[in-house]
Amino acid sequence: MSQHPPAMFIADSDGLDFLNSIATPVDTPVDWIANGDGLLDWLKQANLVPPEALDAIKRGAKPSELDKVAERARKLREWFRVFVRKHMGRRLAPRALRELEPLNRLLGRDEAFRQLVHRHDKAHDHLELREMRRWRTPESLLLPIGEALAKFVCDEDFVAVKACEGHSCTLLFADRTRRKARRWCSMAVCGNRAKQAAHRDRLRNRG
Repeated sequence: MSQHPPAMFIADSDGLDFLNSIATPVDTPVDWIANGDGLLDWLKQANLVPPEALDAIKRGAKPSELDKVAERARKLREWFRVFVRKHMGRRLAPRALRELEPLNRLLGRDEAFRQLVHRHDKAHDHLELREMRRWRTPESLLLPIGEALAKFVCDEDFVAVKACEGHSCTLLFADRTRRKARRWCSMAVCGNRAKQAAHRDRLRNRG
């Protein structure tokens, strides 16, 4: 599939991780859903679609069909990025529902259902009611993304949504720290770069 490095899942939110599916992990921007194969690979890494469903869709679809779905996913990503950046940092007001109509239209095409299944764990065997989905077409790959975005809107505190302070970094994340003091997408990436830059500044000032 993709020749890119593994996708970045640092946001503590599936919805924000989808927005972060385009980023600049080092110096060159990487779009993990630049084409159909990339979309399949990202969905697999994100655990949003069962592997057997991804394999079946890839076998039954033309590459051009998957590329078109990836294009729609990118448009969805950038539309939702505008929404998040507009509302992040404050409570999401109910009137924002009007702006979310494109997401509701996507969710309205879902073919989700529930099924009784057998489950085995360490304690005992039992039956459980599990959410399922029919994966009839390549377009159905957009449905779990839409569900992740909808859950983000309903469950996330937009006050806690932040943009990484790293220079030229575009990554977003949900700050789960107790004091809401998180500043970087990752201490290993942007945090480390900031520490190095601060160290160089101190050396220059001493000089």
